[in-house]
Amino acid sequence: MRAVVQRVDGASVAVVTDSGSETVGEIVGEGLCVLVGVAHEDTREKAAQLARKLWTLRILEGEKSCSDANAPLLVISQFTLYGDARKGRRPTWNAAAPGEVAEPLVDEVVARLRELGATVETGRFGADMRVSLTNHGPFTVQLEM
Repeated sequence: MRAVVQRVDGASVAVVTDSGSETVGEIVGEGLCVLVGVAHEDTREKAAQLARKLWTLRILEGEKSCSDANAPLLVISQFTLYGDARKGRRPTWNAAAPGEVAEPLVDEVVARLRELGATVETGRFGADMRVSLTNHGPFTVQLEM
């Protein structure tokens, strides 16, 4: 599993439809916006490990974690994190797990975070989404499980 984690001062995700857009997830104030990519070999155990790391990662103001500050997380699936653009002009997505594998694992990350006590908002798997955020810092890290 791969995650791009941004410390934010508010973030939202909207799903675009033929009739407009609908905000499906939003956090207000300090928190984390997390883009999660899933590879073929990923497991529920890796999802649980990622959730624990996100909940305790000390990157908020004052070196606090979401668990310390009771800060919310916005978790969004992002298969393009496994894009490979080393050759040619178009990325390949061969390393990204297919939806039927990836969706349950992203859901597992969210469920495990909630079990830990986190307030979690999400995007909608496979949808055309627009993410808006204010990156605080800027501060962005990449995690690999």
